Amino acid sequence: MKKFVRLFILLLLIVAAWAAWNFFGPVVHSPEGKYFYIPTGSDYATVKQKLLAENIIPNGFFFERVAKQVNYNSNIKPGRYEINGGNILSLVRMLKSGNQSPVKLVINKLRTKEDLAGKIAANFETDSLTAIRFLTSNDSLRSYHLDSNTAMTAIIPNTYLLQWNSSFKKLFARLYSEQEKFWTPERKQKAAAKKLTTAQVYTMASIVEEETNKAEDKGLVASVYMNRINNGMKLEADPTVKYAMRNFGLKRILHGHLAYPSDFNTYQHTGLPPGPICTPSSKTIDAVLDAPETNYIFFVAKPDFKGYSNFASTYAEHLVFAKAYQRALDSLIISKQTNKP
Repeated sequence: MKKFVRLFILLLLIVAAWAAWNFFGPVVHSPEGKYFYIPTGSDYATVKQKLLAENIIPNGFFFERVAKQVNYNSNIKPGRYEINGGNILSLVRMLKSGNQSPVKLVINKLRTKEDLAGKIAANFETDSLTAIRFLTSNDSLRSYHLDSNTAMTAIIPNTYLLQWNSSFKKLFARLYSEQEKFWTPERKQKAAAKKLTTAQVYTMASIVEEETNKAEDKGLVASVYMNRINNGMKLEADPTVKYAMRNFGLKRILHGHLAYPSDFNTYQHTGLPPGPICTPSSKTIDAVLDAPETNYIFFVAKPDFKGYSNFASTYAEHLVFAKAYQRALDSLIISKQTNKP
């Protein structure tokens, strides 16, 4: 009898240890990709099934016991959760708290609304179609004092921490709020001194961004375009033609390209285009705001192909620089053809 009692107690201890291990032991495994996603509208059964399907928990029995105990089964919070192992109790507590891991959204240069929509869809729960509908709807953008042409002026390239399950409307509102912080009173004063709105500065910076990646030249390029505007000249900026045609792979703008019909083609229309042609960096925006006063009307790449430009105040001077670049380009092409295997 004593042996039976001892055996029974041992069995109880084993069961208790096994249960304790499943409740408090490291039975939770990290999912592939480290994050566990709970889509908006998910119910408890869906969450449990996903945890099992992704091999995060070994079985549903102990998870369900804890979930019911803390009332998680009726308190599902969607989101993106980082799971690095642990026990069932800590897992359920994290999911119930809604303590999700934010998405690090890195925005560099984007050219189109479709680029932004695609980037958002690749990183968040919302889809690209929802994003495009918002970005092309003047009704949606009106409260931000934007329209479908100027929508991208709300985007300042930077790194943002955002919730995975946020709606696109919330995501855009956050980006817009960061843009408002960027436009400090000092920057607004600089824009006003150049007789430009902040949106116009942004649009000009987008052209400068596409024209050069040399910090030393950005302010000078901006001065050229401001001088052309002040003189009533067309900007005749090649990047605007690429944007109008949505052909960003064009290496050289030919005469036939210049006639492409678009409000964004600055060979066809005077003044700035109706909106930006990319999302310029904050440094480029500041280069426009701090652009020096010059007499430059023209610029062309230097013949050493190092990425810098020669600037000119007269067409005669510009022709000299342009011919030097053309000769160097022709020589380079001939050299490459000659050295072909």
